[in-house]
Amino acid sequence: MSGKKGRHHLDLVKKAQGLVPLRTAIVHPVDEVSLAGAIEAGKEKLIVPVLVGPEHKIRAAAKAAKLDLSGYGLVPTEHSHAAAATAVALAVDRKVEALMKGSLHTDEFMGAIVHEEKLHTARRMSHVFVIDCPDYPRLMLVTDAAINIYPTLEDKVDIVQNAIDLAHALGIALPKVAILSAVETVSPKIKSTLDAAALCKMADRRQITGGILDGPLAFDNAVSAEAAKTKGIVSPVAGQADIFVVPDLEAGNMMAKQLEYLAGAETAGIVLGARVPVILTSRADKTLARLGSCAVALLLARHKAEMKP
Repeated sequence: MSGKKGRHHLDLVKKAQGLVPLRTAIVHPVDEVSLAGAIEAGKEKLIVPVLVGPEHKIRAAAKAAKLDLSGYGLVPTEHSHAAAATAVALAVDRKVEALMKGSLHTDEFMGAIVHEEKLHTARRMSHVFVIDCPDYPRLMLVTDAAINIYPTLEDKVDIVQNAIDLAHALGIALPKVAILSAVETVSPKIKSTLDAAALCKMADRRQITGGILDGPLAFDNAVSAEAAKTKGIVSPVAGQADIFVVPDLEAGNMMAKQLEYLAGAETAGIVLGARVPVILTSRADKTLARLGSCAVALLLARHKAEMKP
């Protein structure tokens, strides 16, 4: 690995630290990793943690991790399901500005958010992995690898636009968007190539704005200009993609995990399309991934506030 591990995420943390921290409900942080990540993000002035969950379990995790919880809000609930519901209610009442997953399953966490219509916007919710890969010279925004299982073309329009808007918030003025498939040519036999062609034409007609789209592109062409040249592909995106739009959740999840475990990448995660940023990390994520996710959420929230008329 030629690059420094975690350098892009650390840059995001530094960039976000000058902003007013997000008051954030940490949902069910009952293990050492999720609790320590939230407390560290608080110390780094990215968030103001509000711990929501069974008090005895949270305090037991704090004791095991030797963490001091004095000065942090704690909202006791009976169990994880109640923690998710309570945190969502806090967001609806604007008592918190963001939601962050602790030690509970994603479907339980997201189920409470999706069920609450007051947190919905006109956009479909989608997830972005903000990946810091040592051998890639820029952030990799991979979407959607956690929410939409088999997205339709209509879903993908929102997925792409959500990711472009996030890229703007992270300081990428004109993100390059690779619509991924297994091949670079449009084939009626491969639905993702048809979706890619349609999305690119929709961008031409300004149904998707703010980025440069190209696809279908295989992953090698998206990250390697040399691979694209060898295949005779002329593209403004090839070799320098910022956003990677995957065909479905399975492909995206495997791609993100492969980069993490085989290429030494750090993966931050956020859900877009809700009225508040939703910080969605894996239960196995370490502190840097959680800090990166909190920095992304803070940059997004403050950017949205600036964009409001």
